[in-house]
Amino acid sequence: MIKKILFWLENSRIFSLPMTLLSWLVIFVYSFKEGGNILNGIVALIGITFAHLATNLFDDYIDYKKLTENSQKCKCAYIKEGKATLKDVLNVVLIYCTFACLAGFFLFIRCGLPVIVLAFIGGIITLIYAKLSQNGLSELAVGIAFGPLLFEGVYFVMCGGFSFVVLILSLAVVMFTVGLLYVHTILDFEGDMCAHKKTLVCRIGNKSKALKGIFVVYGLGYFFTAILAFMLKNYFILVTFLLFPFVFDIYRSLQSFVCGGDTKEFYYRLLKPRNLMVYYSLLICILLFV
Repeated sequence: MIKKILFWLENSRIFSLPMTLLSWLVIFVYSFKEGGNILNGIVALIGITFAHLATNLFDDYIDYKKLTENSQKCKCAYIKEGKATLKDVLNVVLIYCTFACLAGFFLFIRCGLPVIVLAFIGGIITLIYAKLSQNGLSELAVGIAFGPLLFEGVYFVMCGGFSFVVLILSLAVVMFTVGLLYVHTILDFEGDMCAHKKTLVCRIGNKSKALKGIFVVYGLGYFFTAILAFMLKNYFILVTFLLFPFVFDIYRSLQSFVCGGDTKEFYYRLLKPRNLMVYYSLLICILLFV
């Protein structure tokens, strides 16, 4: 049983969970500092985590039907190798969604109707994410789900309201999550082009130009970070600018990547933006208390 659970967690790309956990941690720390309810915050994390895993796995369910020979070797490998069927994938997605709904129902009982509205928006994004991804809107979907929706949602269940400061905080942090997604679509560029997917990178149509977009994504993250520092009058937050050299490292590593190559090379480059997101979020958590 344990082996089976680990199998599905691995194929649900559990390695990407730090962006969920750390996004939650940032707003949890901020809400806790404002006197928020700890139990509600933890239950919100459970719901968000299962919704994230469901989105990842459902994306595979949709993508498998459109795989091309030029796609990454690791993409839907467990299905291609016969270790699971599409029906199995869908069943696990439903299990994830069930746990997410139970967490949402608990918070609805404790916090009221706005929880249902927020959960409904999150559920819609989960269900249509694969379609949005194929039409160049995945960055927007992730930006909403892991930014204002997650941050304002956690803040609401912990503190009972919404906040403009939380909105700016969410926009600062989420750009580092969007950066991870953007790098992923650059790595998948050739395969996605062959599959006629219309990701943002594919819409740009030129990999070299798309690479420069990395500086736009992370530049926006630092722009909102600066605004946050001035709004809170906490200028220690600007210490996060010391992480900017990591953006150049990501850019250089992507320049040398060849699509369809060794799986380790793919993950080596994908983990770089994930690690940057981890470092940034942990720094923000610490600096919010300074």
